[in-house]
Amino acid sequence: MNAAPFDPRQDLADAPVTGARMRPKDAATLIVVRDGKVLMGRRAQGHVFMAAKWVFPGGRIERGDYRAASTGDFDARSAARLSLGCPPHRARALALAAVRETFEETGLIIGKPAPPASVAGGWRAYRAAGAIPDLSALTYVARAITPPGRARRFDARFFMADGSALLSRDIDGSDELDEIAWIPWEEAENLDLPAITRFIIGEVGKRLDDPNRPAPFVRFMRGRHQIEAMN
Repeated sequence: MNAAPFDPRQDLADAPVTGARMRPKDAATLIVVRDGKVLMGRRAQGHVFMAAKWVFPGGRIERGDYRAASTGDFDARSAARLSLGCPPHRARALALAAVRETFEETGLIIGKPAPPASVAGGWRAYRAAGAIPDLSALTYVARAITPPGRARRFDARFFMADGSALLSRDIDGSDELDEIAWIPWEEAENLDLPAITRFIIGEVGKRLDDPNRPAPFVRFMRGRHQIEAMN
């Protein structure tokens, strides 16, 4: 597996050390690949966290993600990996958070056609567009927890989806990202990226050649970063 999932100097600039004991917040990210390209967005300059960095769409889990309707099921390997320290209802909510955040940040819809539904909260626009999220379109590929002692900490799960699962291919940006693009795979690692994003790009690139590749779990233990393989 790749050797440098975190860059200490960059991590400290994005999330300074604090004396408080911050509990990681659940978050989810979606890596959409299509025709040798990956969907990425550049965070706006005004952001306090990771300003101007290129990232995958994603964000924190919301209460509505636990209640949102969906169809399909995870593949057996993704379900087994997600079950490690994550009950089924939270695993499902994390996957749905990745789909919702991708829609909110890029306008792209991952899912299946469905009659428009009137729902409250963050899923209103997605369901009004005539879609329902499809869990079978997502593969769980990695997990990373921000080191302790930082002002911002996330327990991030990374999912991957093939571009064939897109119902809408019209990009519509948001305040989160000031540029959104399909980046050729060989160019993505040369962008201004957070270290963990560069690490995940390398892992997913290898996974495209070897779908059975173990999924990495990156965390800070006993004074150093460790990368465990989720088989």
